[in-house]
Amino acid sequence: MLVKFLVFKLWFSARLDFLVQCEAIIKPSVSCALYQLGRRVESMVLPLELLQQLKPADFPNQKEYEAWKRRNLKLLEAGLLLHPHLPLNKADAAPQRLHQIIRGALDKPIDSRKNSESMQVLRSAVMSLACRSFDGSVSETCHWADGFPLNLRLYQLLLDACFDVNDESIVIEELDEVLELIKKTWGILGMNQMLHNLCFLWVLFYHYVATGQVEDDLLFAANNLLMEVEKDAKASKDPEYSKILSSTLSSILGWAEKRLLAYHDSFHSDNTESMQSIVSLAVIAAKILEEDISHENRGKRKEVNVAHDRIDTFIRSSLRSAFAQASSFKHDFPICDDRIC
Repeated sequence: MLVKFLVFKLWFSARLDFLVQCEAIIKPSVSCALYQLGRRVESMVLPLELLQQLKPADFPNQKEYEAWKRRNLKLLEAGLLLHPHLPLNKADAAPQRLHQIIRGALDKPIDSRKNSESMQVLRSAVMSLACRSFDGSVSETCHWADGFPLNLRLYQLLLDACFDVNDESIVIEELDEVLELIKKTWGILGMNQMLHNLCFLWVLFYHYVATGQVEDDLLFAANNLLMEVEKDAKASKDPEYSKILSSTLSSILGWAEKRLLAYHDSFHSDNTESMQSIVSLAVIAAKILEEDISHENRGKRKEVNVAHDRIDTFIRSSLRSAFAQASSFKHDFPICDDRIC
């Protein structure tokens, strides 16, 4: 189940009919690599295994097969060369060799038969990079999808499976089961609970905005998850996590402030219920960002009441905006006509 789910979400579109076709093609091949060969999924580079396991006959036509191979090669390039788990050594010839192999295979289709010379060369180049470790030893775990920010992007694609394919504003009924399945990919993607909370927060928020801001349950869920992120932020000392946190919350805060700095224009009788969640999002996000800055500048920033200051700003700004609109209102008829005054 884990491999079927991971493969589907990484390499194929979300069309339900196409996924059904893909299941018949991919699941037996990956199962063979995992179970018959007695291998753990963490010890495999899935794009490489799929290239070796699947054949042209497994696809509707040669064109789709070649397009599928190119997608797998580009994923290898992204995970091992563009966004590697460990920094590449400029003195190492392996990255350049893999780059040349992939570029050549993209221009001229590679012979992906398991025992072909071209496939053996590709496997050697891939595994030499995927099995690197910090201490220079050969790792038993393959690192091909856990480099930042590729791993976050792939994980977000997996989290999209939590939404109905026919209506992306609706969370599926099997949410808990799907989330448990997604969490099994943490070892492959280098994820943990804190990164999961942050990614899921963004996915919930993004789906709310992208689907027309009509499903308030998504906004409410995002707000609840942001409270968990607030706890994570206080406990984390990871600079990479801090960068992701800052980028994510800055985007959410910017979106919320656009609506709250002139809330008379943003909220009406039909959407006032969302205002509480948006205010909460803005205040908590601002508080986390403020505390993060204060942590970086220890002792240099005075204590501030973020919630009070933000809400005061929203009220004053909205009142000024409303007053400016009222002042600029033009009557259809002059109050005082020069001819009669």
